[in-house]
Amino acid sequence: MQKQGWAHFAPLEVMTTPAAAQLVRHARIERGQRVLDVACGTGVVAITAARAGARATGLDLTPELLERARENARIAGVDVEWHEGDAEALPFPDASFDAVLSQFGHMFAPQADLALKEMLRVLRPGGTIAFATWPPEMYVGRMFALAGRYLPPPPQGASSPPQWGDANIVQQRLGSAVKDVIFRRGAMQVPALSIQHFRGNMERTAGPIRKLVEALEASDPAKLDVFRREFESLAKEYMADNIVTQDYVMTRATKV
Repeated sequence: MQKQGWAHFAPLEVMTTPAAAQLVRHARIERGQRVLDVACGTGVVAITAARAGARATGLDLTPELLERARENARIAGVDVEWHEGDAEALPFPDASFDAVLSQFGHMFAPQADLALKEMLRVLRPGGTIAFATWPPEMYVGRMFALAGRYLPPPPQGASSPPQWGDANIVQQRLGSAVKDVIFRRGAMQVPALSIQHFRGNMERTAGPIRKLVEALEASDPAKLDVFRREFESLAKEYMADNIVTQDYVMTRATKV
């Protein structure tokens, strides 16, 4: 379902591109480092790292996004190694990378502990793990909570993506496998001509919202109308001057 839902994400890359530069800077990526971008989408983090001189690799579940990533890398004139694969089963040997990054990506892996275990497994001792995620108390986290009230219950054991934006939960998950955990806040500025335009864009491109709308259109159009009103009401709290502000948090830590 996620592979299908995220296939239409590419138009949102223009929003995530500035945040990619912030994550690469937060991770302190340097020339010559081996860098893995987990759930890379259209490749904005991997390509930014490659432009900084890193030897970048990107992995994603969705073929359509990898096709766009390859084209983006070609246009940028950088070499990136692309792989189709799952964050919960990374196809790389132990200690293959100097840095493992993920921007709004690994957080959607259903089994959070397994995804983190894999990211740390392929990271060398002394290497950097860094990721950008959505805090549960800010707009995107609240939006996912809203959508969750309209979706069937997730599979048993599946974690909620915004938990990755809770510093206490992140500290607990990282545990003794890392040291020097650092958090930093950022904000994504999403242009929107109106709340209705913003909602329409999210329904066409954001995987979970797209799948929710498809399901309700087929089963309960009246319920879809209620969801849309709630969605717009929430988004209005974060919109000013044709901008919807989406706050995020970046985490960085060193593998012991």
